[in-house]
Amino acid sequence: MGGSADANGAGSVRVPVPPARPFLDTFRGNLKETFFPDDPFRGVVRERGAGRRTVAALRYFFPFLEWAPAYALSTFKSDLIAGITIASLAIPQGISYAKLANLPPVLGLYSSFVPPLVYALMGSSKDLAVGTVAVASLLISSMLGSEVSPTENPVLYLHLAFTATFFAGVFQASLGLLRLGFIVDLLSHATIVGFMAGAATVVCLQQLKGMLGLVHFTTSTDVVSVMESVFSQTHQWRWESVLLGCGFLFFLLVTRFISKRRPKLFWISAAAPLTSVVLGSVLVYLTHAENHGIEVIGYLKKGLNPPSVTSLQFSPPYMMLALKTGIITGVIALAEGIAVGRSFAMFKNYHIDGNKEMIAIGTMNVLGSLTSCYLTTGPFSRSAVNYNAGCRTAMSNVVMSLAVMVTLLFLTPLFHYTPLVVLSAIIVSAMLGLVDFGAALHLWRVDKVDFCVCAGAYLGVVFGSVEVGLVVAVAVSLLRVLLFVARPRTTVLGNIPGTMVYRRMDQYAAAQTVPGVLVLRVDAPVYFANASYLRERISRWIDDEEERTKSQGEMGVRYVVLDMGAIGSIDTSGTSMLDELNKSLDRRGMQIVLANPGSEIMKKLDSSKVLEQIGHEWVFPTVGEAVASCDYVLHSHKPGMAKDSAAAHESMV
Repeated sequence: MGGSADANGAGSVRVPVPPARPFLDTFRGNLKETFFPDDPFRGVVRERGAGRRTVAALRYFFPFLEWAPAYALSTFKSDLIAGITIASLAIPQGISYAKLANLPPVLGLYSSFVPPLVYALMGSSKDLAVGTVAVASLLISSMLGSEVSPTENPVLYLHLAFTATFFAGVFQASLGLLRLGFIVDLLSHATIVGFMAGAATVVCLQQLKGMLGLVHFTTSTDVVSVMESVFSQTHQWRWESVLLGCGFLFFLLVTRFISKRRPKLFWISAAAPLTSVVLGSVLVYLTHAENHGIEVIGYLKKGLNPPSVTSLQFSPPYMMLALKTGIITGVIALAEGIAVGRSFAMFKNYHIDGNKEMIAIGTMNVLGSLTSCYLTTGPFSRSAVNYNAGCRTAMSNVVMSLAVMVTLLFLTPLFHYTPLVVLSAIIVSAMLGLVDFGAALHLWRVDKVDFCVCAGAYLGVVFGSVEVGLVVAVAVSLLRVLLFVARPRTTVLGNIPGTMVYRRMDQYAAAQTVPGVLVLRVDAPVYFANASYLRERISRWIDDEEERTKSQGEMGVRYVVLDMGAIGSIDTSGTSMLDELNKSLDRRGMQIVLANPGSEIMKKLDSSKVLEQIGHEWVFPTVGEAVASCDYVLHSHKPGMAKDSAAAHESMV
């Protein structure tokens, strides 16, 4: 070991017990750290005068007030190009996703008009392009469709979709206002990768109805039911639909491939869906394909969003269905929107506030539900096009909204002959991008448990349902968190020769044990959930070390040093565990020694009298000093009961 024991022992510094703080001060500090870790209102508090603080508060809730005053023409040119580009993608995707949700196609356009305007005022992301998404559309279709048929009772189904969107918005905004954004973090990266891939697979399978020209199709989403429905109707497959669908799907995939290989040609894949719609409509119109089994969209109502306030269903028996659908779809939409926003913010080196985003997304869904829109968020594909198109601010959403408005007012009759098979091809091409094989392989290489979480989410969605997959993924993630808390890692530390450094012996081959001293490290807070386990695990470490030293004829364990540097907090069960461990070791002729305890640990050990039982002289700021002092006592006195040498150690310190 580095340095002499005498020198280290003589220079030991007592670990102080922090002065007691009033309970309300401590509670206020913990509350602030839990719900306001980013101190979001510091800009408001710093301002002087009520007027300035009001303006600062408005800037917080309406970020457009920060960039709008300095908005320049050059910036608008970039946003104009980006807005028109994403509009060309939003229009066909909006219609397609509305059909996926079993809603009137025009609702996809409505949902690309009002929500983007609201987000432009309240959103903090410069790159997020707002609109409908496939996964949320599928969730609405499967959850609402399980109890209300969209074909037999389309009016009630439509009203429930608006109501679910309203509840989703209220839930999302409430999470943001109450600073509960960390709840969304329960959906881990592995969970999202598996869930999105499973949902994309299910969506693609559902599009077989349109690609094969089938009239009757299963309402179930699991792969077994879908395959059974497909292959039991082989006599009804229409070669015209297969040919048209595969042709446009090939065209869309080729344009995506070109844009990936040459990012500057991003506009090719962005314009491909609208090009497909135009070409498909012209082809059907010229060949009268609708008379030969090719289904078309048909009549689309002209005009802007009609109000839907009176359509919301707040009475039994369907209100709970809408509430459940709204909460589940709201969480998924939040997770996707915030993850996409943070990704592009990282590319451009700016920060977005997750709670503020929740308020913005929630507000736009609440207002959207009142104006005939269904659930919207920030889809990755549309946001990626917005980013690649060179958007500078959220004004690109306004431009897109205006383009959709022009479409609603004047251009909807042009979509009459758009074949549904083209919409299916558009959805399939978009969904293939959500299956991230690279991320799954990375999870397998780095963390097998995370890969199992990912696989569980995927298989749950594909072989069960979207809800089952989500429940499985969240349950496995929570179980893993509980296991981390209830079964924390404990390791034996050894000395690196020639230093005062102590590291894990299973990692550092050069690390050596110190005769008579066992050094253990606990890598987690000590709570009621793991206190009993830690007591048993530490006892087992001691027994194993005693057996090893006895078999090798070495000095037995006299001191057990606990490295508490990684123990950030402790509760009463934890302090009781340390007290019981101290008494148990005392009966075995051993001394417990604490190294590097934090201020909260010291306060609780002192107030619970455990520190008095252990002895303040056996608490050290570092593991090196703790072991050096133990070694000093061992070599200065005859080996015996560790407690017998406490007085000598106290005089040494």
